[in-house]
Amino acid sequence: MIPNTYHIETYGCQMNFSDSEIVASVLNKANYVQVSKPEEASLIFLNTCSIREHAEQRVLNRLKHLKSLKNKNNRLIIGILGCMAERIQDKLFEEGADLIAGPDTYRELPQMIQEVINHSKAVNTLLSESETYEDINPLRIGNNEVSAFISIMRGCQNFCSYCVVPYTRGSERSRSPESILVEAKELFENGYREVILLGQNVNSYRSGVYGFPKLISKVAEINPLLRIRFATSHPKDLSNDLIEVIAEYPNICKSIHLPLQSGSNRILQLMNRKYTSEFYLDRINAIYKAIPECSISSDIIAGFCSETEEDHQQTIAVMKQAAFDYAFMFKYSERSGTTASEKMNDDVPEKTKLRRLNEIINLQNQLSLHSNKKDIGKISEVLVEGTSKRSSKQLSGRTSQNKVVVFTDDKHKAGDYVNVRITQCSSATLQGDVAPY
Repeated sequence: MIPNTYHIETYGCQMNFSDSEIVASVLNKANYVQVSKPEEASLIFLNTCSIREHAEQRVLNRLKHLKSLKNKNNRLIIGILGCMAERIQDKLFEEGADLIAGPDTYRELPQMIQEVINHSKAVNTLLSESETYEDINPLRIGNNEVSAFISIMRGCQNFCSYCVVPYTRGSERSRSPESILVEAKELFENGYREVILLGQNVNSYRSGVYGFPKLISKVAEINPLLRIRFATSHPKDLSNDLIEVIAEYPNICKSIHLPLQSGSNRILQLMNRKYTSEFYLDRINAIYKAIPECSISSDIIAGFCSETEEDHQQTIAVMKQAAFDYAFMFKYSERSGTTASEKMNDDVPEKTKLRRLNEIINLQNQLSLHSNKKDIGKISEVLVEGTSKRSSKQLSGRTSQNKVVVFTDDKHKAGDYVNVRITQCSSATLQGDVAPY
């Protein structure tokens, strides 16, 4: 173990990864040095997610494993960051954590570390109505020097009945557009060719006269070689203005993540999603009308409280109508503190949840394969991210539609744009050959 070194492990969503980069910046400013191996660190941080039970269990299992390192060196400090820090403090301390910091308290980490060094547990999970970390320049971590996250807002106030985010991350607040534009411009000048604008609900971004359509257009105008993606959108806030902006700018990626969650209006109402399946499909049709080449992805929950077979079949029907290119699919897991856990019964049998989830997954695999087959023979512009995981002789990148393409090429490198003719596919990946310009 090397003194004044830290190691961060990130669990959960893109927002958590972005937060880890903020934490890294705070620690580096306090003269801590990041290391890749936990065995070398004097500080180990687990940046956690509470959205789903599986993510929480992974962190708890990891914390138990890290106890062995702590047994070998009692000066090792283990810190828990993020949403779990807010939710289950006592259990985390019982499992060996020394420091617990909520998502709005990362500026305080150096002082909290000192408290632990002085033989005291440290905890701060206070939520803020104003913290956006916009004055902190994130320290980009990992090996990806092509694509970078920019958090444009924090928190959420939609209060979906199954979700802990409003309780663990607080209410919505947006960064100033000036700080976002400066960060995006600096990333481009430093060689990055894609930025992903992040928020729990990016299309409700609001700062002065700037709404999300105006913000994303200004980012797109930094340079035509800078691709822009964003996540995540709420269907109720996906405006025609935003769709028109995406259609207008070639470097705003033609890919929209639009969580459905359920195709049943009864279930959507219980979820407090604030839209109907008919409204959702209207937004899908508006996207395809303005941007025929757009890909659409989604989130779907199987087995929410009181879900019947008819509700499930309505979800299947909407999936077929929307023809999602890909989706993130989960069975419902009750999260304590949410409206659903306090006022509804988690009454769908586990076996039924799994069967419905598998039906959703099988359908989505068919939809994804059908979508990818339509790309065969087409030429797509691919932003190279690096070598393929399966072969160092192949490159891998993404299309504007956020589809992964693998191709053989020895002339290009990460960060280059390459025209690739698609020759074959699976439900998850496209393959092709470099096409002449």
